[in-house]
Amino acid sequence: MPGTDMCIKIGGWVRAEARYGVNGSSTTGDYNQLYNNRYTNNFWTRERGYITADAREETAYGVARGYIAVGVSTNNNGAENPGSSTFSSNRAFVQWAGFTAGETVSFFDFYPAAALMINAAQTFSEDTGDGGWWVWAYTAQFGGGFSATLSAEERRDSQIIGASGALGALGGPTTPGTDGVLPSGTYAVNNGYGGWQSPDIVANLRVDQGWGSAQVMGALHEVNPAYYGSTPLTGHAGDQWGWVVGGGLRINAPFISPGDYFIGEVNYTQGAVRYLNHGGNGESMSIVDGSSEGFGVSSDCVYGGTVAAGTATGCQLTTAWSFNVGYEHYWTPAWHQSFVGGYLAESYDSSANNMLCAAEGFPGAGNIGGSGAVGLAGCNNNWNIWEVGSRLQWDVTKSFYLAVDVLYQNLDSATTGGALNAGTNLVSLTNSGATTVSNESNWIFGLRMHKDFLP
Repeated sequence: MPGTDMCIKIGGWVRAEARYGVNGSSTTGDYNQLYNNRYTNNFWTRERGYITADAREETAYGVARGYIAVGVSTNNNGAENPGSSTFSSNRAFVQWAGFTAGETVSFFDFYPAAALMINAAQTFSEDTGDGGWWVWAYTAQFGGGFSATLSAEERRDSQIIGASGALGALGGPTTPGTDGVLPSGTYAVNNGYGGWQSPDIVANLRVDQGWGSAQVMGALHEVNPAYYGSTPLTGHAGDQWGWVVGGGLRINAPFISPGDYFIGEVNYTQGAVRYLNHGGNGESMSIVDGSSEGFGVSSDCVYGGTVAAGTATGCQLTTAWSFNVGYEHYWTPAWHQSFVGGYLAESYDSSANNMLCAAEGFPGAGNIGGSGAVGLAGCNNNWNIWEVGSRLQWDVTKSFYLAVDVLYQNLDSATTGGALNAGTNLVSLTNSGATTVSNESNWIFGLRMHKDFLP
């Protein structure tokens, strides 16, 4: 900027894409109440455009930087009145003297899902890059590519399940009074998360050198349930701290072809499952194929019972682990292809499983709910999902590319322990017609055209 010490770079990009197999949603994954019937919107399109501004100036304590990305985003899932262009912003942050504050990406992130597949939200990973994430962090540089970061961040909450109402009724998720853990049925209210009291505390140790990168990271996440019943007079389970640890490794492979690299990450959590499936918002999964349905209940913790009945329980933290791997190969300088795979599993202890089974409508003999909950024999809410996929990209120029991708996912379903009677219990999807529970799979296909304003 003439007459100042500030340098400003203006940039941006615009893209158009279409996908098949996403059930009308690019943000919650293809297992979001996917009926696979005549009402399913399998085809989906999106158009996005962003303008970016990067301003920097020297200070006595280092460079002061401000960055913003704003634009419009349009989603069309086949409704009569398609979603109109809406304002969108995924970056707005300040950096100075080692501090980063504002909307950027989580310092837990390592695996670059958005760099390997067209739509990262359709894969399960911890990547916050697409939508951005609020942070207030400090990074210490040790030289030689080594660094450490401590960050306060927006909480990554999935849902807290309160099985405290009548048998066969599940509590709601984060927002009281909205739909709960499964897609249909009768839900109690005020059984989700309490108000936001503390940011997530994230830390990492990282190295970036010519051979690649490595990172170990961890996070603490407050799990604070609301109330046992529908009013504040019924007490609540005590707050707990969920946690997650992870590690990632990237190895550059120019000896195979310039630009090639391998990357992988593994994570383990108790009570912070969205760190394993950020794009899916930590939501429960369900998919129908003809007369069969697969489902998986996702949560940060499960509690139940009532104080009056003496059956109130604490919040039983959910255990989960995952891994993601990817390889990017350059066939030529202009043609490159990614290959990805991943696995995610959630499991419940016996107390949480029994409460879930009873609340889903599958109680065993002698069930009284809460600490006295008994599940039907064979009812098991543990589940997992795995995926493989590939994206092929043609860099027509340095600032313009075309890409296609394909993703296959398989859900190893939870089980009910009994016959699934559509329309009479909470596991059934509304109007799904499913009568049995089984493992289910799905294919997703995508196409994108992308143009940067500047190289």
